[in-house]
Amino acid sequence: MKADLHVHTMFSGVGRLGKLRFPESIDRPEDVVDAARAHGIGVICITDHNSIDGALVAKEYAKQFDDIDVVVGEEISTNDGEIVGLWLTEYIPPKLSAEETIKKIREQNGIIIAPHPFSFHVPALNDKILELDIDGIEVINGGHIDKYSNRMAAEVSKKYPKRWAEVSSSDAHSVTTIGYVYTEFDGRDENDLRTAIIEKRTVPQGIPVPVDKAVFWSIRVVQKAMRMIVRSLFGLLRPDPNDPLVTSVLKVPVYKRIASVFGAMVYLFPPVPFIASVISNRWLNRRANVLLDHISESLDKIGSTDGIIP
Repeated sequence: MKADLHVHTMFSGVGRLGKLRFPESIDRPEDVVDAARAHGIGVICITDHNSIDGALVAKEYAKQFDDIDVVVGEEISTNDGEIVGLWLTEYIPPKLSAEETIKKIREQNGIIIAPHPFSFHVPALNDKILELDIDGIEVINGGHIDKYSNRMAAEVSKKYPKRWAEVSSSDAHSVTTIGYVYTEFDGRDENDLRTAIIEKRTVPQGIPVPVDKAVFWSIRVVQKAMRMIVRSLFGLLRPDPNDPLVTSVLKVPVYKRIASVFGAMVYLFPPVPFIASVISNRWLNRRANVLLDHISESLDKIGSTDGIIP
């Protein structure tokens, strides 16, 4: 069976890139479940940033289907990097230490995954994973198209065989990027997946998302945000407590909304998204190549300090 252990919905909030603000995802939990089913994924873990609200909606929606289970999860922003908690029953607040966060996950009988553990462009645990009580690490993260992050995670996992379950997650922020990456396990439901993680019998599969799909995601996000902002400026966007995107837009001062519309129009001008993609990919590859030059040295250093959990 296929499982995706790290997926986002519109409940993931607003991301930041310098002065830019953008929705992390514009997709409803129900649409994410439908997309997973279309790709033959039998278990999907909804892991919104610092929220379990989307996961609860998705789990309720999925009860009508017999071919998919939804696991309630959360990607938690700790002071030491991001941690994914699975099989949660309660929200866990951000800005705690990694140790405190893991303790709260364990108190809920949850499972701990280190997402993109060696990312150099999003918050990651890096070699601190050796000091923590972690069940699994992502050796393939579908959102990391650079040459370094996934390779480093795989090399570290190889250095410490059977210490963690090796998993592969899409880290999808759009329904268009679901299905490229998944974890295989023996069984058919979420209980079998949990057992496979604990017994370290998971098999990572797939490849990072193609660049064109990532560009399409950014275009969809900007288009959706611009439509909502324009409607809000004309008083056509009504408060909706069940829609976090509406709430976020209405909180933004009017002058910033107007500026955002002009910024969105510039970004959507045909060559701009692709030029931005080329520039960002070149930066990622340049930085990844620098890190790859020192990967052997980095691997030698990992595990050479005290305080490592055996």
